Amino acid sequence: MKRISSNPRSALSTAIVVALVVVIIVVAAVGAYIAVGTGKQTVTSTITSGTVSTVPTTVTSVSTSTSVSTSVSTASSSISISLTSTLPSETVLETGSSLLYPLFNIWAAALKTAYPSIQFTPASTGSGTGQSSAEKGTVQIGASDAYLTNAQASQYPFILNIPLAISAQQINYNLPMIPASDHLNFSGPVLAGIYNGSITTWNNPAIKALQSSSVAAMLPSNTIIPIHRSDGSGDTFIFTSYLSFSTPSWASGPGYGTTVNWPSVPAATAANGNGGMVTTCEGAEYSIAYIGVSFLQSALTQPTPLGYAYLKNEAGNYVNISQTNILSAANALAPQTPANERISLVFAPGANSYPIINYEYAMVNTTQSAPGMALTLRTFLTWMVAPQYGNSQSFLNQVNFIALPTNTLQLSLAQINEITGP
Repeated sequence: MKRISSNPRSALSTAIVVALVVVIIVVAAVGAYIAVGTGKQTVTSTITSGTVSTVPTTVTSVSTSTSVSTSVSTASSSISISLTSTLPSETVLETGSSLLYPLFNIWAAALKTAYPSIQFTPASTGSGTGQSSAEKGTVQIGASDAYLTNAQASQYPFILNIPLAISAQQINYNLPMIPASDHLNFSGPVLAGIYNGSITTWNNPAIKALQSSSVAAMLPSNTIIPIHRSDGSGDTFIFTSYLSFSTPSWASGPGYGTTVNWPSVPAATAANGNGGMVTTCEGAEYSIAYIGVSFLQSALTQPTPLGYAYLKNEAGNYVNISQTNILSAANALAPQTPANERISLVFAPGANSYPIINYEYAMVNTTQSAPGMALTLRTFLTWMVAPQYGNSQSFLNQVNFIALPTNTLQLSLAQINEITGP
């Protein structure tokens, strides 16, 4: 499969990469002062690489001979972030990604305390709705796990794609005979086979070949129930991107997207939102589902706890969904993020890179209905990406996300500063 057409990383030339690095260095050198509006109260944050803990604590990192990176490889810099101390009375509507929704809920409570004049209402409706709502102007923030495609960006050039944090996706399954201490291994081609109907039973030789002998011996002959999203979903976008990157036959069709034409598989079923995926998988023995990492603890604490898989990455290793492995993938691809920040982080190179990670995006119109709303959105979004506020691990650890690396943070701040009134 060729890299996603709207993914600028495959098209970046060396000259563009060098130019971007130079711009970042220059911005850092001048302090990257981000003006958010009048009545500012300046807060200076020093952003440095650092060690992070794994999530969840019950997950152990994959053993490999290569050391695991624990920080995003970006230069330390000092970024002055200015926030207004007061805001006018506004109502900010957000809708979209169910993967991002738990974090928006946490942020909403903190923002209400900081800015009591603002009514901030998040909703979980799926990334497809988040994108379309932002495009139509029915909400101020559309949340999406997927960036706009080239066709969408051409049709809606006024919509910004602003990364707020980095998340990941897990593969869960309901197999009571597999102990919680064991984890199935899956590759993109085998998952593609399950979802296209060519692999229909759990003891299929293609699945058994990926497991240890003890786990392979436990796999039953029961029919696999593949669960996919019924709504327009960024989780579907990144899951099918993983299948497309790793499996040429899948790339040829169904391909990738927030919605795809799923192959006809008699046992397959659909669910709405990440919450629906967890509930449906928990209620159906022998099922398998792709679920956003912010729902990992929910999946592990169901009345019937779901198992989760190790996934085969581009280097051929089976890796777990730990922060160190997510960071390894971010190390490999986040530095290639272009100014418009539309890039896939799926199937990153690296021995320890977890293969399904992505930016979580806020879709925002560059021109707002009034200067007060523009100021409010600049303030809110700046608060969300600031490492001393919304991007602090005290918030992100609650949903198993990781913070934006320095270079991406600078780009997000630059995009936020493009938001203006009429």
